Amino acid sequence: MRVVKRVVLITGHYWGSKRWAGFHWIADAFARRGWHVTFFTASISHLSRLIRDYRFQYPIRAEAGKVYEVRDNIDSFVWFTPWHPANLRSHILNRFSMPLFATYGDFHLNEGQEALEEADLLVFESTPGLLLYRRSRQLNPKATCIYRVSDDLRLLKSHPAVIREEERIVENFDLVSVPSRYIYDKFRTLPNVRLQHHGIRKELFDGEVDNPYDCTDVPNAVFVGSARLDVDFLRRAARLFPDWQFHIIGPIEAVPEAANIHRYGELRHEETIPYIVHADIGLHTMQYSPGAESFTDSLKVIQYAYCRLPIVTPEFLKSGRSNKFYYRPGDDSSIETALREAAGFDRQSIDTSQIRSWGDLVDEFIAVATNP
Repeated sequence: MRVVKRVVLITGHYWGSKRWAGFHWIADAFARRGWHVTFFTASISHLSRLIRDYRFQYPIRAEAGKVYEVRDNIDSFVWFTPWHPANLRSHILNRFSMPLFATYGDFHLNEGQEALEEADLLVFESTPGLLLYRRSRQLNPKATCIYRVSDDLRLLKSHPAVIREEERIVENFDLVSVPSRYIYDKFRTLPNVRLQHHGIRKELFDGEVDNPYDCTDVPNAVFVGSARLDVDFLRRAARLFPDWQFHIIGPIEAVPEAANIHRYGELRHEETIPYIVHADIGLHTMQYSPGAESFTDSLKVIQYAYCRLPIVTPEFLKSGRSNKFYYRPGDDSSIETALREAAGFDRQSIDTSQIRSWGDLVDEFIAVATNP
């Protein structure tokens, strides 16, 4: 008789990536609670090559179709398909591809099918993997299904077939879990929606780590992320405060050249922790696009807040957090004011008691799965 509970996390992320996102930490938390995890990578195909998808730096093709044990209680599976629903950047092409892309969930699952059939819990991320929901229900009608809306599909400019599928199935999930108030408001009429912020592995931030900064007598401001950096803000800030040091961590190409701007490229999560712990200011300086308001409580915001960092961020990301300082994009005066106020903020006044661990979030998922 099988005792170990099984969860399949259907995501766009790859387990072995340097870029650990929320679903990596959710997998880690499930495994620590004794669940068997299958980290199911979807939304990758030959079309992904056309956009130079970063996941191809990893052995995606070699691992496709097979389940690999990557750690105690965690398997990795890559569902590589001939194509997947990708925005074709043309209204006409998107419209005519709707019938084809709607069949994405019908592709052969190889060894991933058994994982879906045996799961006690299926957790879907907001990706084209949603098109596998109805087939998963047919394969395993008894499994609990949770939709973790990590990102707004419209902000991601997902193909219309994915957005339409979300609209069709969202009411059928046992739980719709959202990480920000902005996304919550989009689903607020559903009885199965709950606002559940991202968590962190608190013990990783609580331990002693060496200070990586050479200059500690001036403010060190850090940005951690993979995209959407407001490069104009960075250029202006470096000019306004030539003695301050600005540190950019992530695979971002267009970082301005300046003596006080330091670019580190992509680091593994554990390597970024000292830069956050010992920073003076957290930069949540993002470019705007419709729907970017959903990033008010992004993972980096939670990490900055837990380390009691004042956060400098654009006005469109306003929230109720007392440690946020806002600027108007393109405006020197407001950028200078936000940075000066952040540098003078009393960090000890930041309340971290409401910040959750990933284990807290997973415990709520488990409660849904075990107490239907």
